[in-house]
Amino acid sequence: MKSFDVVVLGGGSAGELISGLVAECGRSVALVEGVRVGGECPYLACMPSKAMLRSAQVRRLVARSLTLGATASRLVLDPDSTAFGAAVGRRDEIRAHGDDAEATSALQERGVTIIRGRGYVARPGTVTVDGTECGYSNLVISTGSSAWRPELPGLDSVPSWTSDEALTSPLRPASLVILGGGPVGCELAQVYARFGVQVTLIDRGPRLIDEEEPSVGLLLAEVLRSDGVDVRLGVRATVAESGPVGARLHIDDGSAVDAERILIAVGRSPNVEDIGLEALGIEPGNQGIGVDADCRVTGHTDVWAAGDVTGAAPFTHTANYQARIIAENILGGSAVADYSAIPRCVFTDPPVASVGLTESKAGSRGIEVSMAEMDLAQLARASTDGEPVGRLVLTADRLRQVLIGASAIGPRADEWLGEAALAIRAAVPLSVLVDVVHAFPTFAEAYEPPLRELLARS
Repeated sequence: MKSFDVVVLGGGSAGELISGLVAECGRSVALVEGVRVGGECPYLACMPSKAMLRSAQVRRLVARSLTLGATASRLVLDPDSTAFGAAVGRRDEIRAHGDDAEATSALQERGVTIIRGRGYVARPGTVTVDGTECGYSNLVISTGSSAWRPELPGLDSVPSWTSDEALTSPLRPASLVILGGGPVGCELAQVYARFGVQVTLIDRGPRLIDEEEPSVGLLLAEVLRSDGVDVRLGVRATVAESGPVGARLHIDDGSAVDAERILIAVGRSPNVEDIGLEALGIEPGNQGIGVDADCRVTGHTDVWAAGDVTGAAPFTHTANYQARIIAENILGGSAVADYSAIPRCVFTDPPVASVGLTESKAGSRGIEVSMAEMDLAQLARASTDGEPVGRLVLTADRLRQVLIGASAIGPRADEWLGEAALAIRAAVPLSVLVDVVHAFPTFAEAYEPPLRELLARS
């Protein structure tokens, strides 16, 4: 049996980063991965979805197409099916056609041993990979998550996709019904609608992205409806069956929707089954494996966890953050994770970006909050760009006089919300934030009026 200082189960974003950082410092590291080094993000999720969103945006921006080259012209001027094919080609180039050879070679050059196969914890200190034993001093669990399929009667008998399947398929259905109004459902609804697909989006909640500020979710629904998406909220799918064009979905309001295919985007589940956690006495909850502030699995000194499997915040940037915490601690440091300012984004056009606490979550923690909003249409940059939709919502702790939450929808909101992330993470006083000078004309100027309002109330 070969032993390593560190064995990493799962080669997604977190596992890949941890392996490289620790190996560079001279430790022996084995990365166990059965599918692709890099995980979901570069091949099935983040990168292909953003590629398709950008292509859909370019197709929408006819006025700019002439300056963006031949590919952009095809995306804008060709029929829907031809343009979609061009977008898929670009998507597949960006996702490297699902080939992880480059990522694998890069890790091997840094000293990481790549072991292909499914890892299983046989007993404390030992992992097996397809029957071969590997010893470890430290174990990192970064097995990620998988798309969750609801227990909907008839769903398995009709044409359906998970988001992973949609983002690797070249097919452009004429019609699509999407289950789920979270980030993935909203992003893919816009992509397909902008390429001429008849899209119906169904969500049981009262609004889209209902974990975020209500006004932002309402504006996002307006955006999708303006793209032609039939957004139906507060309803549930009850039964799926074969229909005249592929699938028929019955809804609890008595209506039914026919579509060529159903796209399932109702969430993801942590990959904690059949990896031997019971050998370590680890009992994961519904959200995944519990970890301490230093990303050790609760109750263990030599077992760590990072990424979606922890349920901390299901984003690639969270996984990478936890990976850096773990790597530093394995190497003898004392890093501690702080999740107070993890950004949350929906990369629609315009994008939604949030960070920190919403008003309702802050209130549930007993925080006395103060709220202020800014309509982006009031900004000079909005008039020059011709962007009518946008809002910034700020939440402050009235007693501490610091920003604790921000949510925005608007052009490049995913970029300029970084100012709020820094302010929340560093607990910058409102009196300092109101003195920050923003360039004119920019969307970042949206911070100034609501910040002054929040300070005046304190």
